[in-house]
Amino acid sequence: MHCRDLIKELLKGDKVALARIISRVENDGATDILEALFPYIGKAYYIGITGPPGAGKSTIVDKLTGKLLDKGNKACLAESRRVGIVAVDPTSPFSGGALLGDRVRMASLTAREGVFIRSMASRGSLGGIANTTKDVALVMDAFGMDYIIIETIGVGQVELDIANLCDTTIVVLVPESGDSIQAMKAGLLEIADIIVVNKSDREGAERMVAELKFTSELRGTKRAWEYPIIKTIATENSGIDELIHMIETHKGYLKTSGNFESNRKEKMKLRITELVESKISERLKRDVLKEGELDKIVEKVYNKELNPFKVADELVKRIIN
Repeated sequence: MHCRDLIKELLKGDKVALARIISRVENDGATDILEALFPYIGKAYYIGITGPPGAGKSTIVDKLTGKLLDKGNKACLAESRRVGIVAVDPTSPFSGGALLGDRVRMASLTAREGVFIRSMASRGSLGGIANTTKDVALVMDAFGMDYIIIETIGVGQVELDIANLCDTTIVVLVPESGDSIQAMKAGLLEIADIIVVNKSDREGAERMVAELKFTSELRGTKRAWEYPIIKTIATENSGIDELIHMIETHKGYLKTSGNFESNRKEKMKLRITELVESKISERLKRDVLKEGELDKIVEKVYNKELNPFKVADELVKRIIN
């Protein structure tokens, strides 16, 4: 099907067109499609879910999505909510594709009318966000999703990527000893808008909550929004209603404080910078460097025949010219 036809069908709410466009975006970038869809974005609210492996992030997403859909239907069937989920799975070392563990754990959602789930491979991204995740989220936004939930693989790296993409970032932890220390080292607490202590029926949950509160107090300077700590047992739907309430509370805070607009402008600034850097890198590899030239340059730099800083300046001049 031609791109223009796919775009028309997507804007009409066709999930098949949505899936096909996402595939094109994942495989070859499809910049022309993204440019055409850009005027239709901006209505969805972005929720990020991150945290260490095994914290129950996929179950949180599953239960959270179900509640969001139910809440919309109870209010009015004609205004039922639509939720898009981007589950970033670890990349298979053999096929390069996603292992699809998240899709398996969210199987209960696949039959729901208002939900669309897309599993993506991390493709080596240390921040748990694949390079095309932002573009896939953009496509879902244009489709008309009310909420877009993005779950990262939780590799323990500084996951600034998720905070730079989402409006509300939720960090999911578990009571086991060491998680709070790992979280502090990884900087997860710095990006959290809401902290969830999942599997809170386990021993150590209260201690974990106390440690997190103490860590917040240690910061010294008060932030306008201090992250709330919510205890959940996601497998039993316990605490999910409170989590939804807190997401809506944070959304309201962003809107009334003026931070929503300023945050989105800052995210757009970062996105433009990323796109510029990506295009420069592409042009360098495609048009500027001849085949094998970089290897020769490296050899000369290694032998101190060339200076890497002067080489960089020269390559930038060649790109500009």
